[in-house]
Amino acid sequence: MTMDKILDLMQWAGSFDAAGRPWLLLGKGPSYSYLPQVPLDEFRVCTLNHVIREVPADIAHVIDIDVVVDCAEAIERQAGVLVMPYHPHEKHRPSARTLVDYAAQIPVLARLAGQGRLIGYNLSTTTRRHGDSPVIDVRFFSAEAALNMLTTIGARTVRSLGVDGGSQYSAAFSDLDDTTRLANGHASFDGQFRTIAATILRSGVDYAPWHVQSPVRVFVGSDHAQVAGVKVLEYSIKKFASMSVQVEKIDDTGVPVPQKVEHRSRTGFSFSRFRIPELCGHRGRGIYVDADMQVFTDITDLWTRDFDGNHLLYAEQDSESGRIPQYSVMLLDCEALQWDVGRIVAGLDAGEYDYAGLMQRMCIVPSDKQAPLLPEAWNSLERYEPGETRLIHYTDMPTQPWVSPDNPNGHIWYECAREAVETGFLSRDFLYGEVA
Repeated sequence: MTMDKILDLMQWAGSFDAAGRPWLLLGKGPSYSYLPQVPLDEFRVCTLNHVIREVPADIAHVIDIDVVVDCAEAIERQAGVLVMPYHPHEKHRPSARTLVDYAAQIPVLARLAGQGRLIGYNLSTTTRRHGDSPVIDVRFFSAEAALNMLTTIGARTVRSLGVDGGSQYSAAFSDLDDTTRLANGHASFDGQFRTIAATILRSGVDYAPWHVQSPVRVFVGSDHAQVAGVKVLEYSIKKFASMSVQVEKIDDTGVPVPQKVEHRSRTGFSFSRFRIPELCGHRGRGIYVDADMQVFTDITDLWTRDFDGNHLLYAEQDSESGRIPQYSVMLLDCEALQWDVGRIVAGLDAGEYDYAGLMQRMCIVPSDKQAPLLPEAWNSLERYEPGETRLIHYTDMPTQPWVSPDNPNGHIWYECAREAVETGFLSRDFLYGEVA
């Protein structure tokens, strides 16, 4: 058999519309257990490695030749096509041998090639290339390559099950615990999320676990003086986000103005957070953050927190910091919070509460329905500890990095802004315009 018997990824992708239907990407992690709840007829299915033995799929994606040997019968019976690197891995290392070489020894590969069902692509783990086919990036685990492959052929919506962090398999694959689970030497599957985040940011694919509300909806309170801060914050969120995120700037435009001066908004966006449940149609979740922030980790960690019976979660603050309570990072249950910003402002006018009670104690939410269950690291006030801080809050307005060069952590923000420009997320003209 010669290499021309193997269809190239892009040659094969030209035969159908990969964006025509959403894709379901199936791995071996614990969330695979949700599969019986999925209406499979709504998806094209792409399985990772041994998952093809459990479910029929449009694509069986395999990187290691060992999996082909283990699952040969299932691949031939259950897969529409088998998609593999031109230079597969053997025992988790890229091989100098090609698919043609392996097909001479593994009959199922030869049969699939003869039927037009063996698809090849270039993988980033080796410098050996076949033709000018795109290079699919992977660093740690096959889910990274599979998602990159799907976006390369034009997939626009991808949901997943079994593409999880941690170190466990679903019970359906417990027989593989001692053979394939983390056999590449990594301590957990968490590393895959950085590459997945980069794929989402680069391609704009709508990607999320099937069982998680998507997209993550982040509402940023801001005014005209903090537009640069908002965009750098958005980049910092999306840089690490392992699922799709929608970032929306909100302000107090259209919000009633309280009659008494002492009750009026201290910023151009103080009351805008009370519009979030309505903006979400009083369904699902919403995240509120101020504009003067920067994120250093996957916001899915915040998005998927258990409310534990509460309607609102916020971050606990160090009692020795001397700062007022902070509701500047909040996770909101938008169905439970039947907020109407007009009625809330009317409560100020009627003397039912004052500005401090509203903004510093969130008194419109019963005390037994709100809790500081978010780690302090999700609202770290002017403090940055590498590897610990998840979100820094540049809360001291005179020294915010886009205002002053004197913020002790400003270099962190400047580096993020520089990276956002280098990746094309922001333009230099935009930043220069904000400086002006």
